[in-house]
Amino acid sequence: MPITKRAEYLPFENKIAELDAEIDKLSIADAGDKNSSAIRNLQKKQVQELKNIYSNLSAWETVQVSRHPQRPILTDYLNLMVKDFRELHGDRCFGDDRAIVTGFGQIGRERVLIVGHNKGRDTKEKIECNFGCANPEGYRKALAKMKLAEKYGIPIVTLIDTPGAYPGIGAEERGQAQAIAVNLMEMARLKTPIVCVVIGEGGSGGALGIGVGDRMAMLEYSYYSVISPEGCAAILWRDGSKANEAAEALKLTSKDLLELKVVDDCIKEPLGGAHRNIHDAVRNVEQYLIKTLRELKRYEIKDLVDKRYKKILSIGSPNQKKTTTRKIKETKTKKTRKVSSSV
Repeated sequence: MPITKRAEYLPFENKIAELDAEIDKLSIADAGDKNSSAIRNLQKKQVQELKNIYSNLSAWETVQVSRHPQRPILTDYLNLMVKDFRELHGDRCFGDDRAIVTGFGQIGRERVLIVGHNKGRDTKEKIECNFGCANPEGYRKALAKMKLAEKYGIPIVTLIDTPGAYPGIGAEERGQAQAIAVNLMEMARLKTPIVCVVIGEGGSGGALGIGVGDRMAMLEYSYYSVISPEGCAAILWRDGSKANEAAEALKLTSKDLLELKVVDDCIKEPLGGAHRNIHDAVRNVEQYLIKTLRELKRYEIKDLVDKRYKKILSIGSPNQKKTTTRKIKETKTKKTRKVSSSV
């Protein structure tokens, strides 16, 4: 699998950085077959090192990967995955929030409405998009366009990537909490298929505001949580440096949330994370969406909405907790047996 070299490395990627530096030196030297052989050996070591690191990421390391500066953002998905995208603006009430982008487009052969958080890539874009933190007009815009999609029977795809809704005074004055609450209620009963995917950060109510659907999926190294690890650490320990401990306690990784049945699917990322191979990451999301949309379109709309509502109500129910706890215990028992037999 091709690996795209990046200038920025995460704190736990020091060995990868060293191997990349060695490969670059040999590539510049260009001493023929001898160097080519050495480069291949180094590349093999690099791939193995990436496998070792990314198969054993902690929760906090997963959060760091989800925030990587080169990780694909909404505009990458729109450019690489969506054909004939036509953006729709404004909430018909206050303004056009650039932190949430809405518009019609085509994924595969499926005509869809895209709703997604936009973080921006460079400093200017980030400021325009408020770093992906939406105001209430963003959520009202999203709901207005979803209602339009419902009217014409067009499926909805939401791409979630936000640290949370904007908590400023202006946002609160314009009804931030109410806007999110109304979205939760209305999305639960929209008469059209809805697929939600967390592509990076899935923070708090900011993520939930466009995160109610028939299927909820996460990219492998994204996170989905009631609060950011830093925010949790600041509240519980009054110390943001304990974000590592908070991340473990929050159970915010795709693996944890699959076990807890909060999400339905985990979409694999390329080796070393989506930022190392953006095209493959986008293609994996595209294939998942095409497959899921085809599956959902087989249901009668009434049945689809009933199943969605029951799915939402079942999250955190006593029966679900018992089933999840039993499965976790069974998994731990199997691992213990394997270790014992190997010894």
